[in-house]
Amino acid sequence: MNNEKEDWALEQDLKYNRLTAFKLFAMTSSMVISVDELAPFGKTGATALFYLLIAGIAWFIPITQMAGEMASIDGWEKGGIFTWVKGSLGDKMGWTAMFYQWIHITVGMDTMMYVIIGALSIAFGTPWFNTTPIVRFILMMIILWGATAIQVIGIRKIGRIAEWLFILGIALPVILLIISFFVYLAQGHPVHMVINWHTIVPHHLNGTTLVAFVPFMLAFCGGEASAPHVKNLDHPKSYSKVMLALAATAICFDLLGSMAIGMTVPKSEIQNSTGFVYTYGKLLTSIGLPGDLLQKIVGVMLACGIIGELGNWISGPNQGMYEAAKEGYMPKFFAKTTKHGVPIRIMILQSAIVTISALLITFTSGTDADFAFNVSLAATTAQYLMVYMIMLIAYMVLKKKHEDYHRMYYMSKNPKLSIAILALIITVVAFFVTFVPAQGTAAGLRGIYVWTLIGMCAIVSILPLVLYHWHEKWQKQ
Repeated sequence: MNNEKEDWALEQDLKYNRLTAFKLFAMTSSMVISVDELAPFGKTGATALFYLLIAGIAWFIPITQMAGEMASIDGWEKGGIFTWVKGSLGDKMGWTAMFYQWIHITVGMDTMMYVIIGALSIAFGTPWFNTTPIVRFILMMIILWGATAIQVIGIRKIGRIAEWLFILGIALPVILLIISFFVYLAQGHPVHMVINWHTIVPHHLNGTTLVAFVPFMLAFCGGEASAPHVKNLDHPKSYSKVMLALAATAICFDLLGSMAIGMTVPKSEIQNSTGFVYTYGKLLTSIGLPGDLLQKIVGVMLACGIIGELGNWISGPNQGMYEAAKEGYMPKFFAKTTKHGVPIRIMILQSAIVTISALLITFTSGTDADFAFNVSLAATTAQYLMVYMIMLIAYMVLKKKHEDYHRMYYMSKNPKLSIAILALIITVVAFFVTFVPAQGTAAGLRGIYVWTLIGMCAIVSILPLVLYHWHEKWQKQ
């Protein structure tokens, strides 16, 4: 009788959570595709095509394929990267990887908020929003704590709101930007970028070319988050096709969006935090539309879209940390939820960490909004790459020692690790390159840039190990 009930429950679960390939594609697209990096890409120039192809083909596709294989192993479908790493490298490394994944977004939220404030500064004609540190910080706190407070209404409602904000505030403006860009080219307006073999491929391997590559890594981060759904696919083997389609879509999206910025606006005029909205005004005016008015509307739409994205990042990763708190990886104080199942105490902790990082980055950058953006972008990338280093090592251990584990999906049944090793080399190189100041950083701020990143990564590296030291004590509570 019990077996019949279990079989029925499993059947209902599979039926309720069954996914088509298209649904999985749509879910993962909302995690990967963003507008935060389009201005830095446009500023990079024609080499953006080369960087996007390298990051997409040699790094993103292997990462998602490995994640899909690990997630399809029996008993590994829940818990994401915590479960995968724990299964290969042990309890401590599993917790460390999940902690890195959770905390990276605390700095990532700073990046999002800088873009929101940049968009609003253009929409309302108030450049001092973006150039006065105290004003910028106050606005960040209003956005952050407002987005945190609204989480009490429940994750399902937040997800619906965020979905509409993504469509109206991110997807629609980018599609309109790309259409306007094609109209701009068709009308024969001048372009500010030369595209040929010599401009696409970087011919000198130095600090400048390597630093330019870093944002392209972040553009593809997050694709592994949907890997646990591989078991819910109608046809698990279609997972690889979904990820290939996603890589192609993300490359085209980022390429066309960045070219629309880089080809229509002189490089010297592109600011990372305001470049997207600023381009709208210039581009629409050039093709005969009221650019000044539409630019303001798009600025508000974009700000709302990224606020929705921010809400998703507040609610999503904290669910994993809540499960960790229940298992004793954090004090039991954090293993509490509201009546709607919202782990509000962990969310408040996360927002407090964001506040500290925002305070540090915002006031050390002074009036230089791009410096603040670049530091937060680099710190986010460095911390996320730490997650991937652990994940790639865990995958290699899995292939060498646990090939007998049953799984529904294989990246490749060939146990050779050349693809994983190449992805790991790219990840390690990109990690160290993040510590090189971005091009255009003022001489007086270069030292602050480097030491801020070193300090943040050092603290993040030590924290999970300190917390794990109290693991057994918290488990007994």
